[in-house]
Amino acid sequence: MLRIHAYDLDRLVAVASDMPAVAAAPVTSDLSEPVTPAPAVVWYDLVSPTSEEERMVGERLGITVPTMDEMEDIELSARLYQEDGAEFMTMTVLTRPDAGTPRKVPVTFIVKGQVLVTVRYAEPRPFDAFMARARKPNGAGLHCSYGELIMTGLIEAIIDRMADTLERLGTEIDQISQEVFSTKAAKANKKTRDLQDLIREVGQKGEFITVVRESLVSVSRVVAYYAALDGVDRKLSKELRQRLKLLQRDATSLGDHSAFLSSKINFLLDATLGLINLEQNQIIKIFSVASVVFLPPTLVASIYGMNFAYQPELQWHYGYHAAIVLMIFSMAMPYLYFKRRGWL
Repeated sequence: MLRIHAYDLDRLVAVASDMPAVAAAPVTSDLSEPVTPAPAVVWYDLVSPTSEEERMVGERLGITVPTMDEMEDIELSARLYQEDGAEFMTMTVLTRPDAGTPRKVPVTFIVKGQVLVTVRYAEPRPFDAFMARARKPNGAGLHCSYGELIMTGLIEAIIDRMADTLERLGTEIDQISQEVFSTKAAKANKKTRDLQDLIREVGQKGEFITVVRESLVSVSRVVAYYAALDGVDRKLSKELRQRLKLLQRDATSLGDHSAFLSSKINFLLDATLGLINLEQNQIIKIFSVASVVFLPPTLVASIYGMNFAYQPELQWHYGYHAAIVLMIFSMAMPYLYFKRRGWL
């Protein structure tokens, strides 16, 4: 699908796909009525494009639109390069972070003169949010008069989306931390099962943060690459330089925050595994103490269970009662000793 946007009256407007990329000069018809010039196209948005749509945009701007396989190439030279007088920049963007299992998809930005081309095979929410704001009167505070500003506006929306995602992840991690270190009493087997579920949840959050960090790294690379073009291959406006500097700062701060959350996830994982080991050791200790406590009475019963012909106590009238008392006494002594030493 091809979406074409033009800049008209301080906002983006959707135009027909057959509209020329450059506004025509005002002309006069045979009836001497002025003809309103068409607004200049500033953004071609290719969403899961067909080969015909890629060919049409490529011919109109004199570029070669990258394919899906080329966009997924992880080599830096295949993601950030110049060709046909245009800058090609591919970054990794999150999709559906609210679903719990986000996907990372490549999005390519192509800047050719005053026109921006975006190529994507998914519909990340920041694109919809940006377009909704840019189509309002006066652009809702956005500056979209040419492609470079649209690109920075989209990157800002992507960074804002990741900031919201990290904030939500931080809240969920705090909830997990409270569950891990909760002091409420529970049966050992139930608590162990709960901790095992928490390990699974902690692992999912860790994977989520890893995807966010990968996306932030790709965003930082794109912003740094385009900022480095200033004064070398093209002259950036003062407003654009300032916005790129802010984007770099925001991406760096979010990267630091994601690193903090990642370290917290690792701490929670280690703490959860430690608590599980403590619970298992507690159960093993109970069995060990029980075996030691029941060992002396077992010895007494074994002695008086021997089948020798002559055992004086077997003929004693109170022999059975004495053996029972001896068993109880031999059980109590180890228990009291362990209790006094603080092993129970």
